[in-house]
Amino acid sequence: MSPEDFQKKILSWFDLNGRKDLPWQLEVTPYRTWLSEVMLQQTQVTTVIPYFNRFLQSFPNVTSLAEAPLDLVLHHWSGLGYYARARNLHKTAIIINEYSGEFPDSLEALMALPGIGRSTAGAILSIAFNQSQPILDGNVRRVLARYHAISGWTGHAKIANELWKISTHYTPVMRCADYTQAMMDLGATLCTRSKPGCGECPISSNCLARIEDKVKLLPTPKQAKKTPVKSVIFLMLKNMQDQILLEKRPETGIWGGLWSLPEYQTFSEIESMCEHLNFLIKSVAELDEQRHTFSHYHLDYTPIVVKIENPINNVMEANQAVWYKAEQIESLGLAAPIKRLLQNQ
Repeated sequence: MSPEDFQKKILSWFDLNGRKDLPWQLEVTPYRTWLSEVMLQQTQVTTVIPYFNRFLQSFPNVTSLAEAPLDLVLHHWSGLGYYARARNLHKTAIIINEYSGEFPDSLEALMALPGIGRSTAGAILSIAFNQSQPILDGNVRRVLARYHAISGWTGHAKIANELWKISTHYTPVMRCADYTQAMMDLGATLCTRSKPGCGECPISSNCLARIEDKVKLLPTPKQAKKTPVKSVIFLMLKNMQDQILLEKRPETGIWGGLWSLPEYQTFSEIESMCEHLNFLIKSVAELDEQRHTFSHYHLDYTPIVVKIENPINNVMEANQAVWYKAEQIESLGLAAPIKRLLQNQ
């Protein structure tokens, strides 16, 4: 099938079946497109919609986002996961705001900004600027890998480069925004990972995966590895006012920049810390072990509630720590498991 015929079939399907009422589609701007594309990285549309709406209420434009405290931005992101996305959003907003406040309209300039890769930049340019730019998000990878029956994990550079060439080959000069949205919609609604709707697909008659009965095999999944398990103790250190100690995590790594509970491997480490700081332990309660799963490991955590007397506030402040109060939950950036623990206390 020629690129022109491919585009025609995709766009005709989109005109009848494409999604056109998503919140970021109702008013298309570079800011709203960028925000939605970053939120949609590794996250489903149904999950993103309420976050997108709340985010826009608090940060309606790039200037308001740039001027907001990072803690408040991370609070709005809490529960969406992959928190580096939120930190990069904030960094990029600051950079754009320091210049003209306008988004750059070139691929190179967009890709130079934190958290914007080639596919995200292409989506911004095609949707918000109507430029002819290819994209290759997870949905489009799946469509093209099946259509051309390309074997091999799409994360490998060789396979990814081949798919980029194909995506570029099919990307039209006209109706760029509609075509980009159509390809994402096709992968999200019909050419799904499991139970794809091949009977309704506009390009199924030429799809090599369907012709060769390889739809269930493609795209080739990444070779599975046993997911490692890490175990920690989350210390819920309570003072006599029932305030709980929170520490700010390093900017890099898991839950980077968020407020969290201190972590320990053994209870003896907690006892040593209390002794070192002259904390008098009044009571100890161990809660049930729980599990939180990240993309590359399971975290088994056991919350231990330790009530103490006479905390030394200046020591805590020096270690970027705060005594949590109930009303602060609305302004602190907290990972979802930590927020649930605090809400239950």
